[in-house]
Amino acid sequence: MISTLEKEITFRFLKARKKDGFLNVISIFSFIGISLGVAVLIIVMSVMNGFRTELINKIVGFNSHITVKTYGNPIDKKKINKKNLELISENIIFSNSGEAIILKNKTSKGIVLRGYKKDDFSSLEIVKNDKFKGNKYQLNKNFISIGNELSFSLDLKIGDELTLMSPTGVETIIGSMPKQKTFLVTSIYNSGLAEFDNNIAFINLSTLEDFFDYGSDDRNLEIYLKNPNKIEEQKFIVQEIFNEEFVFSWADMNSSLFSALKVERNVMFIILSLIIIVAAFNIISGLTILVKNKTRDIAILKSMGVLNKSIVKIFFLVGIIIGTSATIFGIFLGVTFSLYIENFRQFLSSTFNISLFPEEIYFLSKMPSEIDPTSIFLISICSILITIIVSIFPAFKAAKLDPIKALKYE
Repeated sequence: MISTLEKEITFRFLKARKKDGFLNVISIFSFIGISLGVAVLIIVMSVMNGFRTELINKIVGFNSHITVKTYGNPIDKKKINKKNLELISENIIFSNSGEAIILKNKTSKGIVLRGYKKDDFSSLEIVKNDKFKGNKYQLNKNFISIGNELSFSLDLKIGDELTLMSPTGVETIIGSMPKQKTFLVTSIYNSGLAEFDNNIAFINLSTLEDFFDYGSDDRNLEIYLKNPNKIEEQKFIVQEIFNEEFVFSWADMNSSLFSALKVERNVMFIILSLIIIVAAFNIISGLTILVKNKTRDIAILKSMGVLNKSIVKIFFLVGIIIGTSATIFGIFLGVTFSLYIENFRQFLSSTFNISLFPEEIYFLSKMPSEIDPTSIFLISICSILITIIVSIFPAFKAAKLDPIKALKYE
């Protein structure tokens, strides 16, 4: 427990005096350094969380949540009607895919084709996007839906024709020739991710199977979940039902990407934490100078019978108050900036006439920010713990002062 005397002396030592000018400067810099360190850490973590969430939403919006791939045998349709699957799934559709080459204006480009039935295609999240151009119900035979980036790179628009070449050969009198087919562009989608928009196109399922010589037994099963956030436990349920097929989720397909994002996030946390550590070490300097300036006061307190543990508490409290108040102020700054980061971006862009995070590069209409209470709690705890650690040395140094020697040389 902290006594009333210890509290009064602590707050007295915190008060500024003219002769302690240099000490006050160090204390102010310590306060500012810790506050800025905490604020910047919260802002960076919030923006990175926002980017990650936006990326997940775009990937989940483009791909099925869980895919069941066969090993050459048809999927047992009785399994699709199982109650466990009906409870977790919102939509279940059949699809297939293959790789082809686009031929247009003396230009060739490799592309992945995804095949869906017309009604199934219109139910996809990517088609419901307000940036989708064209008729979402027009995925008939010889119709194709391409990505926004692909339309730019090949100068294609709705109503244009393109030729697809399949690696599957057609036997002719001169030998095997690649199969070619002309398609009409009826729609253009925009997923917000250039990798998808530039490399994936959609055609009718039966047209795809005919183009690649696939059978209906080769079709994949795409499962769209009611709650895609619980992907792992729901994937386990699907694996139990389709135990003879290969089951994978959108998270499995992008595991390397999210692992890289996690590493980057952790590295940023460590680097920015160094700002707090450097600022906290100023507390050591400040408290050490405070001990020197208060040598006479410490000697008087000891001669009056104040115990060493009380001296430790007093100087320990000084450091804790500076660190904790700086942390709280930093949290306020960080959370406020994170909440209104888009407003700050717009203000800076208009004031300095510069484009910060342009949409054509980052595919985001606004700066994403997602405040994570757990991250804020961890940052706060780390900041206060660092302050506690750096306050120990000056506090014990003050307690070791010999009152007789201190008063003798004063």
